[in-house]
Formats: sequence, C-alpha cells, structure tokens
Amino acid sequence: MAEQDEGAGRPPRINCVLVCGGVWHDMDFARLELLKLLGEDPAVRTRVFEDYENLDALRQADILITYTCDVTPSLAAQEVLRDWLAAGGRWYALHGTNSVLRLLSEGPGAGLWDAPRWAPLFMDLLGSQFLSHPPIAPYTVTVADPSHPLVSGVEPFQTTDELYHMETHGHLHVLLEAECTQQGTGFVEAADAPGTHPVMYLKDHGAGAVLYNTLGHCRGHYDLQPMMDWWPTVDRCAWDLPVFYDLLRRGIAWLKQRQPAD
Repeated sequence: MAEQDEGAGRPPRINCVLVCGGVWHDMDFARLELLKLLGEDPAVRTRVFEDYENLDALRQADILITYTCDVTPSLAAQEVLRDWLAAGGRWYALHGTNSVLRLLSEGPGAGLWDAPRWAPLFMDLLGSQFLSHPPIAPYTVTVADPSHPLVSGVEPFQTTDELYHMETHGHLHVLLEAECTQQGTGFVEAADAPGTHPVMYLKDHGAGAVLYNTLGHCRGHYDLQPMMDWWPTVDRCAWDLPVFYDLLRRGIAWLKQRQPAD
C-alpha cells in the first residue's frame, strides 16, 4: 500500500515512437530538434527508428511522430498503423511523410519526379499524398479554423519552405492553408498546382487521428548525395520560425491527450 501511495499523482509514462529517415533532407537536424521537444516532458520515453518495420514498437506506442521522405511502410506495418489508429493512437506526421517518389528515366516524363500510387492504405491513413511543390520561396500561411486549439491565437505568418501540392484522401479538418500561384517544377503532376492547399490538417480514424503538418523542409550540404556531392546552402525553412516550434509543441501536447478505445 505504501508503494501504491508513493506513486499516487505521478504522471503515467508515455511511450513514443519517432520515425525519422529517408532521403534529401537533413534528418540529423530534424531528429535532434524533435527529440529536444519530446524531452521537455520527462514522462515521454522515445524510441527512434528510420522506418516503420519494428511492428512491436508501433503496437506498444502511445504516440507516434514521423519526419521522413520516401519511406513507405510494408503492408504489414500499414495494417498495424491502421489498427493502432482505430484503437486510439495519435500520429503527428511531418513534412515528407506522405511522399513516394521515383525519378523517371524514360518516356514523356523522363527527368521528372513521379508520385506512384504504390501505398494506397498508407496515404489513406495520412489523408494525403505529395505530388509536387514550386521552387522554395516565401509564402503566407493562414489559419483556416481559428477556433481550434491547435491553431487558436496563431496569426498569419510568412515562411520560406516547400509549399506542398497534394492528392487528398477522405475528410480533412484543415487548420492551416496557403494560396499557391505557381506550378510545381520538376514533377510529373504539377499542372493543376495553383490554388489553396492544406498546410496542416486533422484526419480522424476511429478513436484515433492523424495530425499532418507539411512545413519543415531542411537540408544540409551532404543531403543530396549521390545526385549532388555538395549542396551550397544549409536550409532550415520553417525551422527558423518560433511559430513552427509553437505548432510542434501544440502537436505534441495534442498527441499526449489521446484517449484509447475501450
């Protein structure tokens, strides 16, 4: 009984899985920044992977954060994620998590990046699939639902980042959005790019949900190898903005409010 009383009032442990890996981005930087944010709460204990294939870790997770580019889960992992979400899991997916990219070497699209529909379940879970983006340039992000706690009090802000054009899946509760006036460059599917695009949204799955935030491109000197030996700049994009860290912290707080299904 003494041991039970001694533990009364202690916050429960929160098991987090962070998947951070893939190509063409500074994964070292993103991984470290996310771990620092997660480390602000000592109750959060985080396991880090470069892909989704530790299925037991996914099943045992309370919360999931992903920052990837061109990392597609196996069908077995997708099915685990589907069941985990339905049972109350909460997933904060960042930037290129929804990307599947292949550089075409022949045909009319030779030299362009294609977005093959190889993982329909995965993209349905996320609520979107990346198609293209215009050249990195400043654009304004506006709040689509100012009453929602995840963005309440956030003012419109300008960022220099990749503005994602996406194929969407199912009902999305859009929280942030941006108006695009340029087509994507270097991508097969860029013709219909101009218009209003989601920047951050929620998609419900049973008792759980996905929060997707497209912001957060980052790249260092070595991150385009072997295509390019040296990238001339260190790009931090939205990571340079306090509002982006505010959105990350709000998303992590939202993750920790999960209510598992009975």
